Amino acid sequence: MLKKGSKLNSILTGSCPKCQNESMYEDKNPLHLTKVLKMNENCSHCGFRYQIEPSFFYGAMYVSYGLNVAVGIAAFIVSFVFFGATIEQSFIAIILTLVVLFPFVLRLARNLYINMFVSYDPKAGRN
Repeated sequence: MLKKGSKLNSILTGSCPKCQNESMYEDKNPLHLTKVLKMNENCSHCGFRYQIEPSFFYGAMYVSYGLNVAVGIAAFIVSFVFFGATIEQSFIAIILTLVVLFPFVLRLARNLYINMFVSYDPKAGRN
């Protein structure tokens, strides 16, 4: 399913979008909240610079917003429609879901954003 060279592989694993051999993040675990956004400067395998331009990842905020709206709607549907919760309980379910999934959505947004601009290169890092 996650074949090397696919965008989905890079997005879900947080690997370098150019060579997909190394994680973009200093700490692979998104639950270490103090390090959730700490990224390596360059890929040690292919040398790709992750910060393509100054403030590049500010654009990932828009992707994050869209993902959070989708997660909120999904949380509402699950709690209200499937579990029969009240509106107040559904609202609490949305808030709890967004808080719990925050680090995952944050990284996923960055992974999606950089993969919109960078494509896999099977020759990257080979000399």
